[in-house]
Amino acid sequence: MKFMKLGSKPDSFQNEGKNVRYVPSELATDITVIVGDVKFNLHKFPLLSKSVYLQKLVATASDESTEGVDISDIPGGAEAFEICAKFCYGMTVTLNPHNVVAARCGAEYLGMHETIEKGNLIYKIDVFLSSSIFRSWKDSIIVLQTTQPLLPMSEDLKLVGRCVESIATKACVDVSKVDWSYTYNRKKIYEENGNEPNLNGGIKRPVPKDWWVEDLCELEIDLYKRVITNIKNKSLLSYEVIGEALKAYAYRNMPGLSRGIIQSGDVVKYQSTVDAIVCLLPAERGSVSCSFLLKLLKAASLLDSRDIVKEELVRRIGQQLEEASVNDILIRAPEEDTALYDVAAVQKIVEEFLRQDQNTEIESLEDGDHLQRMQPGILSDASKLMVAKLIDGYLAEIAKDPNLPLSKFLGLAEMVSGISRPAHDGIYRAIDMFLKEHPGITKSERKRICKLMDCRKLSVDACMHAVQNERLPLRVVVQVLFFEQVRAAASSGSSTPDLPKGIKDLNSNTSHGSSRSATTNTEEDWDAVATAEELKALRGELASLRLSNGVGGNERNGGDVKSGVDKATISKMRGLLKSKKIFAKLFSSKGAQGENSGSDSSESLGSANPEEAKSTPSRNRRHSVS
Repeated sequence: MKFMKLGSKPDSFQNEGKNVRYVPSELATDITVIVGDVKFNLHKFPLLSKSVYLQKLVATASDESTEGVDISDIPGGAEAFEICAKFCYGMTVTLNPHNVVAARCGAEYLGMHETIEKGNLIYKIDVFLSSSIFRSWKDSIIVLQTTQPLLPMSEDLKLVGRCVESIATKACVDVSKVDWSYTYNRKKIYEENGNEPNLNGGIKRPVPKDWWVEDLCELEIDLYKRVITNIKNKSLLSYEVIGEALKAYAYRNMPGLSRGIIQSGDVVKYQSTVDAIVCLLPAERGSVSCSFLLKLLKAASLLDSRDIVKEELVRRIGQQLEEASVNDILIRAPEEDTALYDVAAVQKIVEEFLRQDQNTEIESLEDGDHLQRMQPGILSDASKLMVAKLIDGYLAEIAKDPNLPLSKFLGLAEMVSGISRPAHDGIYRAIDMFLKEHPGITKSERKRICKLMDCRKLSVDACMHAVQNERLPLRVVVQVLFFEQVRAAASSGSSTPDLPKGIKDLNSNTSHGSSRSATTNTEEDWDAVATAEELKALRGELASLRLSNGVGGNERNGGDVKSGVDKATISKMRGLLKSKKIFAKLFSSKGAQGENSGSDSSESLGSANPEEAKSTPSRNRRHSVS
C-alpha cells in the first residue's frame, strides 16, 4: 500500500471530551469550526493562509457571532477537515488509499489551491495520486471504493473516472507483463497446474488470464459495471474471460447462487446485481455456461426482476439449451401458482431454441430488384436430440407434481414431438409418472397423453415394464405386446409373425368389418385401463402368435398363462383381438406417429416403477432456485 507523509511538526491535536478537538498553544484559539457534532477550537492565521473558503466565511461572519464557522457539509466530514487543518498547521499527515479521496474532496471544498499558496494541499494530493496510487493495482481499487460515499464531488473531480481507467487498463495488460500483487484462488491454480504449492516459494507459477476477477468482486455493482464496461470497450480480453469475471462476481455477491439457492438478504441489491450482470454479458454465445444463465433466470424470477431482463436470459438460454441438465431447468413457479414448477418459462426457452432451426428469409438488393433467399436453420441433429432428451427428463420430474395441469404437460411435450429420437423410453417414463400422480384423469385424457410415445421405439426394459403397467390403456398394452412379438420373431431369425387375418388386413388396407354398435363397445374397452387378469390373458394370447421356429416353447408358455386366467377374461381378449376395425384405428396412425417425440434409449426405468414412492419436492423453501 502506497502512502505519503506531509508536514514535519508533531501531531498536537488533542481531545476535550468526545466532540471537541483543539491545538494547545501559548496563543488563545480565535476560531471555532463546527463539522457536524465535532467542534474544532483553532487559530485563524494557519487556516486562513491556505483556505480561500474559510477566508470568505470569516470575512462575512458577524463580529458578535460566537457560534463559530459551520462547515458541516464538507465532503468527508470531520476526518477530512482534520487532515486539512493539520496540513495548515504544518503537522505530520499521512495520506494513504483509504483517506486520500476524502482529503482531496475536503481540500477542494476549502479552496486550498495553488493560487493562494504554492505547494498547497490540492497540488500535493494530485501528485500523490498520479505518481503512486494510479500506478498500483490494489490501491486503485481501494481508492475507487472510497469514492462512493463522496459522490458527486469525487465524480466532478474525475477521481472515479481515473480510477476506472487505471483498473481497466491494468486488467487488459498482457499476462506476461503482470508484475503487481493481485488476489487469486490459489486452490484453483494448484488444481490447474496439477501440483501442490511450494512452501519455499521456489516455483514461479504462470499468471492466469482471469487473474483480476476476484479483486474486482469487492466493488459495488455500479462501480463494477463501469469497470467491466471500460474493459469490454478496449476489446483486448476474450469474451470467455469477461464471462468468468461476471460469474465470479455474481457468486461472491449473491450468497448461495452457486449452490442453486438465494439466501435472504438485500433484495434490492440482489435485483440490481442480476440486472447489471445480464446487461454486461458479452454478445458471443458461450461466454457463460447455460447452467449459470439458468441460475440467473431463477434468481430473476424470485427477485421479480424486470421483464426485459428475464426475456434476455430466456433468449440466451434458448441458444445453448442443449448444455442444460434437468435440474438446471427446474424453475420454481411464483407463489400464487398452485403448480410447483414454472412450465411456461421452460416453454419459452424451448420455443427460443426451436426458433433457431426455422428458415430465415434474407432480402438482398440486386440491380434494383428485391431478391429473396432462404437460409437453413443452424441446429444440428445432435443438439435437437439432446434437447428432446432433456425435456423428456424434465417432464418426468414435473409429472410428480399432483397440481400440474395436463394441458401444460402436453403443451411442452408436443413442442419437441417433431424431433426424431431412436428410443422413447424417456417420454414413456414421463407418461407413466403423470398417470401415477394423476389417477383421476379421464379416458380421453389418458388416451391423448399416451399418443405422445411410439411403442415401436421402446427398449426391451421399457416393454417389460409397460406390459405389466396397469395404468396404461389396454390399447397401448396391446401395441407394446404386438411390437415386442415382432421384435422377438425378428431376433430369432423369422421375418414376421404369423398374424391373425384381422391384423394382416391392416397392412393391406382392406375394408373394415364389424357393426357400429360392436365397434363402439369395443372402443370403450380399448381405452379402458387393463386389469391384472386382462394383462395376463393378453400376454398369453399374443405369445401364441410367435412362429413355431421362433422362441422355443411359446405354445407351452401360452398355455401356462391361460391356465391361470379366467376363461371369460380370455374370451374377452380374443374378442378384442379379432376386431379388425379397432386394430385399424390402433395402428393406422403409426406411420405419422413413428417420428413422434420420445427420449433417451435404454435408460433405467426405475423412476417409472409403479411401486416408486412419491418424491414431489416441498414448496416450503420458496427462495430455492434449484
